[in-house]
Amino acid sequence: MKRNYFLAAIFLIIVFGVQAQQNTDWIPLFTDDLSNADYRAGVWSIEDGVITATEDQCIWTQKEYENFILELEFKTAEGTNSGVIVYCTDTANWIQIRWKFKLPMILPNSGPRPIKPGNVLLFLAILAAKESRYEKPGEWNKMIVACKDKIIHVVLNGSTVTEMNMSLWTSGTKNPDGSDIPSWLSTPFAKLATKGKIGFQGKHAGAPIWFRNIKIQELQLLLFHQKLLK
Repeated sequence: MKRNYFLAAIFLIIVFGVQAQQNTDWIPLFTDDLSNADYRAGVWSIEDGVITATEDQCIWTQKEYENFILELEFKTAEGTNSGVIVYCTDTANWIQIRWKFKLPMILPNSGPRPIKPGNVLLFLAILAAKESRYEKPGEWNKMIVACKDKIIHVVLNGSTVTEMNMSLWTSGTKNPDGSDIPSWLSTPFAKLATKGKIGFQGKHAGAPIWFRNIKIQELQLLLFHQKLLK
């Protein structure tokens, strides 16, 4: 596993043009009492560092982020349908103007490539994961989402599963490979913002989701954290 993270980290360094620096610290995305988050009262809670929700409502950062590396762990149940959202500029209308990384669930084969349980997806059925690296329900998964301008890179449990260059999505109807884009995602992805809030989807369709160890590294100085190599 450590070797896999090492290789993934090296790839990120090459893609993002960043360098490892030993004394750069991660910053927790949320405070221990969620006081720096926006969410519906009574829906999201935190206990022993684990956050979860009782309804299908999102929790959002109050701050907007661009050029960052997000690291987190998540655990699912049978039938979990959740996700990690980045670059959101309107939390009330996030489904249509955000990047969302769908966390493991059973999905129909409606994307440009067959979708299998455990894939991490960009924009639902737009871009499937290269491979399924999902641990079974009840076990913790480690996820890294690296965003620099229009480049997005996802590592799940030590393997690169999704890479995207937003600039290639110049059409609102067709993916670069010629497959169709759902009509409700009609804005060309190349035109979407690359700065916004980070969010997490709550309990959907009766199946819960749990998150912990959520931390972020902002790439203001184009530095890459050495801990990604461990």
